[in-house]
Amino acid sequence: MAQRTWLGRLGRFLAWLIALCLVVSIVSVLVLRWLNPPISAFMAESRIEAWLGHDSSYVFRHQWVDLTQISPNLALAVVASEDQKFPEHRGFDVEAIEKAYQLNQHSHRVRGASTISQQVAKNLYLWSGRSYFRKGLEAYFTLLIEGFWPKRRILEIYLNVAEFGDGTYGAEAASARFFHRPASRLSRSDAALLAAVLPNPERYSVAAPSHYVLQRREWILGQMQALGGPEMLSEIDAYPDRRR
Repeated sequence: MAQRTWLGRLGRFLAWLIALCLVVSIVSVLVLRWLNPPISAFMAESRIEAWLGHDSSYVFRHQWVDLTQISPNLALAVVASEDQKFPEHRGFDVEAIEKAYQLNQHSHRVRGASTISQQVAKNLYLWSGRSYFRKGLEAYFTLLIEGFWPKRRILEIYLNVAEFGDGTYGAEAASARFFHRPASRLSRSDAALLAAVLPNPERYSVAAPSHYVLQRREWILGQMQALGGPEMLSEIDAYPDRRR
């Protein structure tokens, strides 16, 4: 009898704990539709690692700017390079996931298929690493983000939290560090170069781009043109349609 009572209490405690976690997660996503996050989980993780490792060379760079203060060239470049179905999907690119799964069955290199929405979920709320549990949380937060935020907001937050180099987060900090100009004045070529390092900013460099990065920049420039230029962003209400 005592054991049943103890198990009952434990069950009720776990139920309340799960309910609390759900409420906190929903509220934390909902409020960011209007409030700008001062820091992301990935930013905090990198700063803590640098502090624990006594890395005196580490410099944290981040400055939030509204989407209207970021060149449409960069918004288009990241859509062209990272997630061309961003305007139409609801958080997941099923076709890309299926292709990545098939390729990963026959390759030692793991290929991802994360959408911009998934990357926002991961960068804002989760930690680095790979596990089924983390992927499950990523999917959960992606559903919340897609449900509560318009596409314009998702893109705005992504461009402000994405890592473009060691300790350099967001379009404004990256533009100032690598091109000595505000993000609003990024050229097509500069924007494509920033987008080219996004798959792995720890491996690829904007300051000293490898042959692969330069090739990827040219591919992104071609994709930007194929998508119709910055005007296509009007489809997701990211920027005013300049044709009007």
